Amino acid sequence: MCVTDKRRWNHLLFNAESVYTPATAECPLARMLGMRLADMDRKWSTHLSLLICSLSAIFATALAQTSSSAVLVEELISNPCVVHQNCDVCIQANPNCAWCTQEKYGDETNAPRCDLVANLANRKCEYRNIINPESKLIIERDEELSSTVQFAPQQIRIKLRPRKSYPIPVRFRQAKDYPVDLYYLMDLSHSMLDDKIKLATLGRYLADEMRNLTSNFQLGFGSFVDKVVMPFVSTVPKKLIAPCDGCAAPYGYKHHMTLSEDTDQFTGRVNDARISGNLDAPEGSFDAIMQSIACRNDVGWRDKARKLLVLSTDASFHSAGDGKLGGIVTPNDGECHLALQDGEMQYSESTTQDYPSLSQINRAVKENKINLIFAVTEDQFPTYDRVSNYIEGSIAGKLANDSSNIVELVKDQYNKISSSIELKDNAPTDIVKITYFSKCLGSKTERTNICPGLKVGSEIQWELNVEVDKCPPGPGPHIIPFKVYPVGLDEELTVTLEILCDCDCGIPIPNAMQCSYNGTYECGICTCPPGTFGKFCECSTDSITGLDEEAGCRQGNSSLICSGRGRCVCGQCQCFPRPNSDENVYGKYCECDNFSCDRVNGILCGGPTQGSCECGNCVCKPGWTGTDCGCSESTESCMAKNGKICNGKGKCVCGKCVCDVEATPDAPAYYGATCENCPTCPGLCYALKSCAQCQAFGTGELSSDEDPSLCARNCTLFNATHVDELYEDQPGEKICQFRDESDFCTFFFSYYDHPRDGSVQVEVKKTKVCPEIVNAWALILGIILAILAVGVALLLIWKLLTLIHDRKQLAKFNAEVENARWDTSGNPIFRPATNTYKNPVYGSNK
Repeated sequence: MCVTDKRRWNHLLFNAESVYTPATAECPLARMLGMRLADMDRKWSTHLSLLICSLSAIFATALAQTSSSAVLVEELISNPCVVHQNCDVCIQANPNCAWCTQEKYGDETNAPRCDLVANLANRKCEYRNIINPESKLIIERDEELSSTVQFAPQQIRIKLRPRKSYPIPVRFRQAKDYPVDLYYLMDLSHSMLDDKIKLATLGRYLADEMRNLTSNFQLGFGSFVDKVVMPFVSTVPKKLIAPCDGCAAPYGYKHHMTLSEDTDQFTGRVNDARISGNLDAPEGSFDAIMQSIACRNDVGWRDKARKLLVLSTDASFHSAGDGKLGGIVTPNDGECHLALQDGEMQYSESTTQDYPSLSQINRAVKENKINLIFAVTEDQFPTYDRVSNYIEGSIAGKLANDSSNIVELVKDQYNKISSSIELKDNAPTDIVKITYFSKCLGSKTERTNICPGLKVGSEIQWELNVEVDKCPPGPGPHIIPFKVYPVGLDEELTVTLEILCDCDCGIPIPNAMQCSYNGTYECGICTCPPGTFGKFCECSTDSITGLDEEAGCRQGNSSLICSGRGRCVCGQCQCFPRPNSDENVYGKYCECDNFSCDRVNGILCGGPTQGSCECGNCVCKPGWTGTDCGCSESTESCMAKNGKICNGKGKCVCGKCVCDVEATPDAPAYYGATCENCPTCPGLCYALKSCAQCQAFGTGELSSDEDPSLCARNCTLFNATHVDELYEDQPGEKICQFRDESDFCTFFFSYYDHPRDGSVQVEVKKTKVCPEIVNAWALILGIILAILAVGVALLLIWKLLTLIHDRKQLAKFNAEVENARWDTSGNPIFRPATNTYKNPVYGSNK
């Protein structure tokens, strides 16, 4: 079998186990391997048996590559239910499949117990005996949306069949004055001195701005430096007391102030906190983040509140593995380790546990519903911006060098966080698939789990399509709990998913009468013990070794049992039924059928009047031949008008003429329904031309003034008849046309062979088609006059353009003369001398 369509191949692979092996018999391959599957747990043995038999059947089918395999694939595609012989497999394979547990169902008709509900009902399976588990949603807790509840429902239970999706409606509405907890975690290394001073002055302003967003606001404060071990901090004794002038002793993390509404206390605690120092550039910020989250009670995080953890620093961070540089190899456990040291709450395991990893930080943020805001300087922003992509609900913002923009930064980042809602879940992706659909504000319904642009009072509705791809391994019940939650909020939907993988058929009956007192009767079928097999456990393997019991179910050397279209029961084939009651599979080896024969225009063997399908071949009725009985033996449709079959120029095949198409000089090609047309044959036009011309018009080569009887003596075959118009209204009639040399006119005539006596009848059109006589002198004179007229027109146009140009030049000259106004008494171009000199001796008396 060659299945090129991937979807069909996967479908066949999934369903192959029950096509070739009944669930009531041991798999022959398993017995050959010496396995006794019935000694195992019933369900495990069934699954293993089906798996082994599936593989053997698929390989056997692939090797056989017979026409029956193609038919099998077509059956599986049209109805994927009928191949399953086990109730559990039936309801798992396809959400549209149902199982009939009714006793004796299908015993006579061999109808499948696994089928569509409509088919089971049509075959008289009572509704109470049909197992068809329906998916069901039960809402167990659904509190109304309010100022403290933003996400609903809160708890549901869903029963779901494999491969069938079910919608879960959820909704979110942003509440007014929803509680907000802001814990400010500050880097107090020496480079952050100016930031600490600025934060102390802006503490009240920060609280006031946040209270404009929500009246229920709390503020807390903590700080960090780094682990007090080399090479992170100098361990020189005096440096451990004061690493820099006016600095406090180094430490890992300190919790200064529990979340509170007292802004004056916040300002005071920030002022009292002292700057410290360390050696390397990175800081122990991850230690501080983990302790700020893990120590919920000490920090004062509220359950029903949006939790903001603001990390303020101008340096990068240490992460898991860096502790080995200081000899710390114990991994971070993610637990709270705050203890009172020197009158302050400090991280007690700073020097014994490694830094937490990025994944640990992400898990802590997710579990505690924290919104982490990185308030970092511009040079560190790219680093923390990339880190925020790996921590759920986190965001990065640029902090001024002295933290002067901290209030605006926190406010802007809070607006970004609160104006967008994102849903996530922790369902096992290898089994459960959840698809989110929502109509966000001002948009169409689309596949998304994020909705931006939220405002107070905005309500968003989602539809979560839950689908299970497969049943988990092992016996049921199969219950999978998971949660759906809005990122950064301490609210969630708890889902208890029960996968409907097993049939509830009641208590199994061992040694049941229905199973020949040998097998266990359950779900309407028998499960046979070792040594017996068959639909009713009626067959015994005591006297059979190896695969002998199936020898009578294989045809010749074929490896297919019952031709792949039936099951072998006690050495005999029981053929699978067809969904169409008019189609049958039969034969000793199920090798025959009445539906896989060739078709004519989609009709099997051309229909009842032409043939019938017997064992995969068409048996034709009298008068019909061919593999599909579509070839008629009658030659009536091939008879030409001259009484010859195909005009004697071809052969009659299946009631149609096959003409001689290879043209030679002696045998030209013919075509047409009865091969009557010949495109290369000259016909009688030239032979009849002279006679038709002289009889109709008295012209041509047979027309002579010296011998008037020349035309009559040579034209005795026909007498031409004058007509007004010529028509091809007779069978085989043709129209001819020639030029009359005497007057250069064209004349037309038609001829056809009379079918009775073979005489030729000729009709000539009365009027000729003559060319019009052209007056050559008039044509020459007209051309000369036209050339003269064009020349005169061009001269007139040139004269007109010249006249217009001269007039424009004259008008321009007159305008210049009019504008030239000067005094006529003097020379307009005269200019007096610049300097005047006198000769002192000129005109004097000597």
